[in-house]
Formats: sequence, structure tokens, C-alpha cells
Amino acid sequence: MVGQLKALIDTRNLGVGDPLPSERELCEMFSSSRNTVREAMRILKTYGVVDVRPKVGAIIIDRRMDAVFDLYSFSTLELSRQTFLDTQGLRQLIEVGSIDTLFANVTADDISALRALNHAMRDADSGERAALQDFRFHSRLVAILNNGQIVEMYRIMKPVMLKIMENGVARTKLGDDNFDEHGAILDALEARNRFAYQYLMSAHLEAGLALFKDAAEAGDN
Repeated sequence: MVGQLKALIDTRNLGVGDPLPSERELCEMFSSSRNTVREAMRILKTYGVVDVRPKVGAIIIDRRMDAVFDLYSFSTLELSRQTFLDTQGLRQLIEVGSIDTLFANVTADDISALRALNHAMRDADSGERAALQDFRFHSRLVAILNNGQIVEMYRIMKPVMLKIMENGVARTKLGDDNFDEHGAILDALEARNRFAYQYLMSAHLEAGLALFKDAAEAGDN
């Protein structure tokens, strides 16, 4: 039924704000029961595609990214080793692999903003707040790429990235290591030092893997 509704939206060229046929009309159109239609609507609502409003009916909306964000938040209650590897691997592709665009786009104002965020991370009074500033640092870094899809991707990934960063700042008092690593990365970025930037950022993103090794060793004892 969900597939049939999607086909209906496509064939009728329906867009945001357009109404879908009434529940009764959909039942007749697809020879389906009312329960089947309601279940399909519930699924589309979960996906952020429709909104069912009293006395109005189903309206086409576009909250798909918010729906993905909610599902991603729920699915990452536990940080596994594989989740860490997958997340940091993706970040490697973006934060290390996009070096040419970063070097071409970065400005003195970008560097100043990033240094301010790094100091805010160091001065945070809790690990949770330090992790939030760490996330803001990396989000601000990828914003230099001027790619809205990447910025949105980081917003969706925020819950699991914060878990990784909270583990990272726990290595030392409120993330002193992170502060030094960020500073060295910014020095390399400002100097357009390709080798130093790639090496330092790769090492920075891989550093938390030691936490999983330590946990595994502790479990064996």
C-alpha cells in the first residue's frame, strides 16, 4: 500500500502542501480496507512524507530529514566498535579527503572561529559540554566546504558523534588532548600543509579506537 501511495504521489505530481485523496477514496481506488490505508498513512507519517490533520486529511510534507534524525538518534543508544569505525571512516572521507576544497575555501575568519570553538571546548566545565564544543568545531570545519548536504549529514550524525566525542574527552581532563590535536590541525590548515593536515586529522579521528581495545582487553580479564 505504501508503494501504491508513492506511485500516486508521483503520477499526480503532488508536492508539499497538496492533499491526498480522502481515506474513503483511497480505499475504493486501491480496493483496500480502511485499516490498510490507515497503516500506510502511519508509515508515511513516520517517514516524514505526510501529515494527517483533523478535518483536513493527509497533506504532503517534507520532514524526511527530521524523521531520519529521530530514527538515527534512537538507533544509536549503544556505541559499538563497528559504529565507531563506520562513523569515523565516513568522517575520514569528508574531513581528510576534502583537503583540496578545504585549502581552497578556508579564510582567516574560519580559522579564528575554529580556534574560538577549540578554546570553548577546553574551557568547558563538564565532559558533556566539552563534547558539544568538539562537535561544533568539526561541524564548523566541514561548513568551509560550502556543501549543504554534508552539513545536514553531520546534523543527522550528531547523536553518535557526540557519544564518540564524550568518550574522547574522557581520556583526559575535559579533553586536553583534543585541544592540542585541534590546535595542531588548525596550524596545518592555516599553513596549507597538506602532509601535516592529513596525518594529524587521520590520527585525531582514529584515536578513540584505543578505548574499544581497552574495553575488549578488560572483558578478557
